[in-house]
Amino acid sequence: MTDTANAVSHRLGLKPGVVTGADYRRLVETCRDEGYALPAVNVVGTDSINAVLEAAARNRADVIIQLSNGGARFYAGEGMKDADQARVLGAVAAARHVHTVAAAYGVCVILHTDHADRKLLPWISGLIDASEEAVKETGRPLFSSHMIDLSAEPLEDNIAECATFLRRMAPLGIGLEIELGVTGGEEDGVGHDVDDGADNAHLYTQPEDVLKAYEALSPLGFVTIAASFGNVHGVYAPGNVKLRPEILRNSQAAVAKATGRGEKPLALVFHGGSGSEQSKITEAVSYGVFKMNIDTDIQFAFASSIGRYVHEHAEAFSHQIAPGTGKPTKKLYDPRKWLRVGEQGIVARLEQSFADLGATGRTVARAI
Repeated sequence: MTDTANAVSHRLGLKPGVVTGADYRRLVETCRDEGYALPAVNVVGTDSINAVLEAAARNRADVIIQLSNGGARFYAGEGMKDADQARVLGAVAAARHVHTVAAAYGVCVILHTDHADRKLLPWISGLIDASEEAVKETGRPLFSSHMIDLSAEPLEDNIAECATFLRRMAPLGIGLEIELGVTGGEEDGVGHDVDDGADNAHLYTQPEDVLKAYEALSPLGFVTIAASFGNVHGVYAPGNVKLRPEILRNSQAAVAKATGRGEKPLALVFHGGSGSEQSKITEAVSYGVFKMNIDTDIQFAFASSIGRYVHEHAEAFSHQIAPGTGKPTKKLYDPRKWLRVGEQGIVARLEQSFADLGATGRTVARAI
């Protein structure tokens, strides 16, 4: 662990596990102020959750675990006919799993939900209901933060709706992530076209819009901002994505000038991080990005690892008994074998992400 990381851990010494309320805010602000960021990984089941926690523990790094609406529904089971119910129950079940096991990995975890547009606001409302019950039972909410993505709507409507939700969330110790400007591509039914690499004004947030949102929402609770600077979901060929991190720098400057709250008053989010150039990642983090979403790369790491395993052991996946030997192939097709291979793919990819973001060895959790 570096000297800086030791200093951070000694200063905070947060309890390992899911962080909420003041501890969530302290972790986010530490990342921003110390100049590193955390990978945010969309999960769909216990396999991906456990792999993310394993990777964080191996790298002595804190991490962000998040659920999209589709991931939450999948966690509850595709056989559940009521999709709205499945989204809520799946997210609650996943959250309870993370709360149950995360502390044992010895790192801090931010538990988050991803991209909720207008049609998905009832999902967020249902999760706030669940956190209200959790606070009564345990004193803590289920989630650290929720994201509301109304970036396709007029700015005033976006801010007003977010304010309504933040007034419910803040007393529970839940933060809000708001999107300003749109993220290109698509993520579980929420997204926008990427115009073949051409400049698209909607993909680039204006600093004055960031200032307006910050001034309206920060008095109500803790707000993080996904300000678009050319981000897209998915991995595209070189030249299709034109990242402009200077937008983040200019947004920080605008808010700092208006509020006098230091050089980097904003806690910023980098959506669509998969496939990004390292230089752009480093630059974005230097401007106050504390969180980078890497869903696409993690999905590929999981799937490609299993694909190679199946290819190498193709016989076992077509025959229960190996031809010519009469012996069972169960030890090869046992789900614990190939799912574990997928988990190891996630762990390996996340090791790269922690290093890319400067997070390796910098957990703020106290030793257990």
